[in-house]
Amino acid sequence: MKIRTLLLALFGLSGLFNAGQSLAAVDAKALYKTHCAECHGPGRLGIIGPALLPQNLKRLRKKSAFQMIESSRPAVQMPPFKEKLNKAEIESLVELIYTPLKVMPKWGMDEIKGSQLVYHKPGKLPDSPKFEADIDNLFMVVELGDHHATLLNGDTFEPIHRLPTRFALHGGPKWAEGGRYIYFASQDGWISKFDVFNLTYAAEVRVGINTRNLAVSHDGRYVIAANYLPHSLVVLDARDLSPLKVIDVVDGSGSSSRVSAVYTADPRESFIAALKDIPEVWEIGYMDEPPAGFSGWVHDYREESGDAHKEERFPVRRIQVEGYLDDFFLTQEYDRVIGTSRGLDKGLEGSAGQVVDLDLKRAVAQVTLPGMPHLSSAITWQYQGRNVLATPNIKKPEVTIVDTETWEVIKRIPTQGPGFFMRSHEKSPYAWVDVFFGPNRDLMHVIDKQTLEIVKTLKPVPGKTSAHVEFTKDGRYALVSIWDLDGALVIYDAKTLEEVKRLPMKKPSGKYNVHNKLTRSRGTSH
Repeated sequence: MKIRTLLLALFGLSGLFNAGQSLAAVDAKALYKTHCAECHGPGRLGIIGPALLPQNLKRLRKKSAFQMIESSRPAVQMPPFKEKLNKAEIESLVELIYTPLKVMPKWGMDEIKGSQLVYHKPGKLPDSPKFEADIDNLFMVVELGDHHATLLNGDTFEPIHRLPTRFALHGGPKWAEGGRYIYFASQDGWISKFDVFNLTYAAEVRVGINTRNLAVSHDGRYVIAANYLPHSLVVLDARDLSPLKVIDVVDGSGSSSRVSAVYTADPRESFIAALKDIPEVWEIGYMDEPPAGFSGWVHDYREESGDAHKEERFPVRRIQVEGYLDDFFLTQEYDRVIGTSRGLDKGLEGSAGQVVDLDLKRAVAQVTLPGMPHLSSAITWQYQGRNVLATPNIKKPEVTIVDTETWEVIKRIPTQGPGFFMRSHEKSPYAWVDVFFGPNRDLMHVIDKQTLEIVKTLKPVPGKTSAHVEFTKDGRYALVSIWDLDGALVIYDAKTLEEVKRLPMKKPSGKYNVHNKLTRSRGTSH
């Protein structure tokens, strides 16, 4: 039987090859056709296995990819190829998959419709869960190590169900309809709808070739996906993931952009998109009845389309900004975003944060945030009668505390290394932040939200990365991921900071609590 997936777990490639055979003498295209095309497609766009394009392999070094093809790795479906291919042949395959395509592949409405898979038609499955648990306190834990996810009871910390996922989930799954459904996005463009009550997938569709994340409307009717490749936003009917609209992300001059991420702005009945390559923020409306000021949306949309009679569903408001906001945080009121800025002009030099008012459609403040603040992981809380924002920093060993009224930096809290994820809960006095990068990646800092001091530093598993805290719905327990193939979920008492339980898992990443996510808790990302 031919291989199920060349690089199904894509974690490897070493640049060594057979000294007796030159790379030029190897027909990489023929090798790919024989060993790879069945699962990854003749054009490397992916089928069962992921797309094998440079845009999809940014997290995978060539050295690691070579090792993956040669020896595979535990807990993946791909067999080792060291008995079938010599080192020169493996190296040639690596060079091929890291070579850009000469023609940008098309993935539009026809391709999306053709990929749709409906396993259970809407309304055909029972409306009551097959298990006993508090739905509001369920967690979905993504396990990247073997491409699975675990549905976890947040009261007993016992697994309810373990399900396979598409390759390389990205951007975090999103709950909807009170926890009845959860939606996953894979890096290879697959959007999957999982019926939690019935423990089965309901539908899937492929919206792109390289997808960043998805968002679900507050009423559970629409799903929108943000793509790197092609440069588009795709709106889906949440019932069966039928595509409703493909929005090409292009500015007024014809320049296109990758979409870094898309978010839901509940009270605005809209989605907010961060763009990577053009200096704009986009707001996409999904309301049924036009709100006050809707005429501005229609005008903007018709100007872009050049067609006054074109359907006005999901209109776009384009907001001009300074530089590029490819990572940002929405305020709790959803009226402003603070984004990480790149390419600012000299007038804003030294500022890495820009505040954009969505109603005024312009930047209203700048924040000095050197390094690379991870604003999509930022959280807020009340401090001395004012609302503050706290963000980890990917390049600097610090947590920055910002007053969201004045946008002044209140404090920079030194950490033992750059961090990636930060979490808290309204009922907890503490904020937790990891030390994801550097030699101290096994540490987890706990910060007192009123003194703004680190009160304890935990080391759940020496030598293994600690990451991504999430709280139970009542804030009583904090769950920490040990980011390793031989990893674990470690549960702490959020008040005493003592460990109470740990569950073995395969490189657990994010943990997503129904209540915290659907109520848009201040302590978690939205």
